[in-house]
Amino acid sequence: MSTKAVCVISGEIVKGTLFFNQEAQGPVKVTGELSGLGKGLHGFHVHEFGDNTNGCISAGAHFNPGNKQHGGPKHDERHVGDLGNIEAGADGVAKVNITDTIISLKGENSIIGRTLVVHADPDDLGEGGHELSKTTGNAGARVACGVIGIAKM
Repeated sequence: MSTKAVCVISGEIVKGTLFFNQEAQGPVKVTGELSGLGKGLHGFHVHEFGDNTNGCISAGAHFNPGNKQHGGPKHDERHVGDLGNIEAGADGVAKVNITDTIISLKGENSIIGRTLVVHADPDDLGEGGHELSKTTGNAGARVACGVIGIAKM
């Protein structure tokens, strides 16, 4: 059985829609498109709260139920919400196509009801040596966000 979710991303300039699909207990596939980004890499994380009452800042920190250090999607040590980077072309469009085995649409690592945040800068995946590398990936300002919700089947 498949579980589906959707997230409408909105910022001053950045907009888009992301779709999440999980078959049974398998990995989550994240697809969609975002526009209005600067060319290059942008940090892409699930944050702990589905609260955008004060813009993206109300979403709290990265979703991290295991109390781990920040890392990249392929690292053993990472927050559940650490999805790495998305890349925008010269046209400002990022086509998202990520498969992740840590996030889930059900159970203790469920991201439903949490906020997906797109950052201004690249995520250094915890390897940048900056004081924020091990907590946020030093990914900079939150340029757009949206709450992940259950999708109509």
